[in-house]
Amino acid sequence: MKQAKLFGRFFGLLTLTALCASCSDDSGSDKGSTTPGTETGLISEQTQKEIKDHFTTVLAGSEDEFSSPITIESEKLEANSNLVWAAWKGANDGFDEDKLIELQPLSEKHTGRWPLPASLEPNATMPYYWGSKGNKPTAGYPLFLYLHGSGDKTSEWATGLSLGLTFDDAPSAYFIPQIPNTGNYYRWWQKAKQYAWERLLRQAFVSGDINPDRVYFFGISEGGYGSQRLASFYADYLAGAGPMAGGEPLKNAPAENCANTAFSLRTGANDDGFYRNTLTGYTQEAFEELENAHPGYYTHFIELIPGMGHGIDYTPTTPWLKQYTRNPYPHYVYWENFEMDNQYRTGFYNIHVDERSNTDFSTRSCYEMTISGNNITLKVDEVRYTTTETDPAWGIEMRFEKSKTPATRGKLTIYLCNELVDLSKSVKLTVNGKQVFSGVPEIRLEHMVNSCAQFFDPRRIYPAAIEVDLSKL
Repeated sequence: MKQAKLFGRFFGLLTLTALCASCSDDSGSDKGSTTPGTETGLISEQTQKEIKDHFTTVLAGSEDEFSSPITIESEKLEANSNLVWAAWKGANDGFDEDKLIELQPLSEKHTGRWPLPASLEPNATMPYYWGSKGNKPTAGYPLFLYLHGSGDKTSEWATGLSLGLTFDDAPSAYFIPQIPNTGNYYRWWQKAKQYAWERLLRQAFVSGDINPDRVYFFGISEGGYGSQRLASFYADYLAGAGPMAGGEPLKNAPAENCANTAFSLRTGANDDGFYRNTLTGYTQEAFEELENAHPGYYTHFIELIPGMGHGIDYTPTTPWLKQYTRNPYPHYVYWENFEMDNQYRTGFYNIHVDERSNTDFSTRSCYEMTISGNNITLKVDEVRYTTTETDPAWGIEMRFEKSKTPATRGKLTIYLCNELVDLSKSVKLTVNGKQVFSGVPEIRLEHMVNSCAQFFDPRRIYPAAIEVDLSKL
C-alpha cells in the first residue's frame, strides 16, 4: 500500500534531511515483537521515538510507510492512540517550518506571514490575521477560515478583519488570509492555497487551541466561489461551510461530497453577475434532491435573497454554521474525487486511495460507502460529466448530466475504528457487489501511524485497515 501524501509531500516541496533513525536492537526496542512489549500494554518509549522520527521524515517529504508487526490490545487503543498523536505533535513542534503565530485576541490585530512554495505559485507570501474571540472552550475554539472578495486586496483584507470582529460566533478563532497575488492567481482554490489550508489544519490541530470537530470555511464573492469549492474538496475536515454572494457550477464543487457537512449558500436573487443567482438555484435544487434521497445527511441553508444584488446581509452565516459539529465517523460517505488546479486528494474520511481508477481528467473516481452494523458496502465508479447547459455570453458550463461506470482498476484502503464497526467481531466488506473481506480485522500499530500521517487529524487515527485491489474483483 503506497502511503498517501501530505500536501507538502505532493510535489516534493521539501528536501528530506538526514535524520537519526532509531534502529538499535537493545532491550528497549519492540522490533520483532507482535505486542507492545511492556507490562502496561502501551508502546515503549523506544517505539514512540521511532514513530516520531518517522513522522519527521513524512513532514520532510518522505512517502515511505511505517511498518511494524506490533498489535494492540483493544482495551489499550485509546491510550496508544494518544501516544501516536503525541509523537505526531512532537514531530510537528520540532519541524523547521513557518509556524502559526501565537493565538491572541483578534481585536489586537496580530498578523503573520506564510511564504508559499515557489513551485506552486511564484512570489507568493500570504499575510494573515490569527486571533480569537471570547474564552477558550474546554474542547478548543471553533475555527473559522474567512476568504475575502476580489477587490483591492488590502482593503478586502481589512474588511475581513472588521467582519470577523462583528460576526456573532464567539467563542471562536479566526484565520483571515490576504490573497498573495492578483490577476490569474486570485483564486482561493489554487494549489498554493491548498498548501496553506492543509498547513493551517495540521498546525491548528496540534496546537491544542482548536476543536478539530468545529472547523468552518466561508467567504464572500470570490471567497464564496473559493469556499464552495473547498467545502466539497475538504468536506471530511469541516463541520460546515458558508459561501456568500457566489455560486459555482456543480462540476467544480460536487454537492454529493457534503453528505456530512452543514452547507450554507446565500446569494442575492438579483445577483446575475456570472450567473451567480442561477447557479445558486441549481445548487439549492441539488441539495434538496440529495436530502430527499438521504434524509439527515445533506443539512443545508441555501437562499436566494429577494430584492438583493451582489451586496447582502452577511451576518446570518456564521451563527448558523456554529450550530453544527463534525461527525468524523459517518456511516454514509460519498466522495467524487475531483481535481482542483490539477491536484487530487488522496484520502477522504476513512478512505485512502493508493491508485485512482481514472487515468486522466476525462473521468473521476467516485466512492460511495455505507456501513450498517459490521457490514460495509462500497461502490467505486468512474464518473463522466456531459455538459447540458452553457451560457451564451461567457461560455460558462452551467449544468451537467453524470454517467457512471463501475471501476475495474484502482487500489484503495478502508480504514476502520470502533466508531465505525465493532472491531471485536467479524467485518464484511462488499465492493461493487462482490465480497472482498470477511473476518475480524487485526488491530495494528502501523495502521494507526500511517493514518495519522495521512490525515493529520486526532479523530482519525485508525487501528485497522482493509486493502482493496479493484482489478482483482
